[in-house]
Amino acid sequence: MVGKLLNGLRKNGNGTAAPAGTQPVIALAGIRKVYSTGSIEVEALKGVDVTIQPGEFVALVGPSGSGKSTLLNIVGCLDTPTTGSYRLTGEEVAGFDLDRLADVRNRRIGFIFQGFNLLAQLTAYDNVELPLLFKGTGTRERRERVTRLLGQVGLADRMHHKPTELSGGQMQRVAIARALACEPDILLADEPTGNLDSSSGADILHVFEELWSAGHTVVVITHDRAVARRTQRVLTIQDGRITADEPSSSLAGS
Repeated sequence: MVGKLLNGLRKNGNGTAAPAGTQPVIALAGIRKVYSTGSIEVEALKGVDVTIQPGEFVALVGPSGSGKSTLLNIVGCLDTPTTGSYRLTGEEVAGFDLDRLADVRNRRIGFIFQGFNLLAQLTAYDNVELPLLFKGTGTRERRERVTRLLGQVGLADRMHHKPTELSGGQMQRVAIARALACEPDILLADEPTGNLDSSSGADILHVFEELWSAGHTVVVITHDRAVARRTQRVLTIQDGRITADEPSSSLAGS
């Protein structure tokens, strides 16, 4: 039943097509990124144009050094482009001050990394609670939200375990719950299955499918075409340029 539901949702993202004229949640135009080391300059991104609508599930694929992590860092407001325009839901990010950028990173965008980035001394519950403490969320709401999120990712019985007591797949589930703690509308995942075995990786991708079907905009960076096929749309980046933008092969064959 779940598989049939997800297959139906894949056709349009969230089950329905975005209305005509819907404002993109992410709009990049002419994005260049140049890194300078002394007299040496390396152009990591060479005029990238990308538009992502609310509720899309997008994979960004490319080999190491292609510029995909640089692009994700710019989309996540962790880095700034050398030139070009980045509009987040219609607002020019270049006009945001440091406080506004921090607010975007804390509230609007959830980050999931290959290395999990969990604090080893804290339990799963404490790791998920941490962004809510920074946000100033009240005790009762924190407890209810953390308990609910860990239940949603299948870790209700592991919430008081530390990362060293969890498998790789379980640690990534904690990282996903933490990314969702402040209820962001955009999820950015950098090689989220890269450190996992195939079974755990498939489980994590299923979690992303469920988040997409619930209305989140999900962008996954990967070098693995099998992972990309589980998404709705695939962007290919090579040598700092987008070389293809197409439906995933699973959609093309449906």
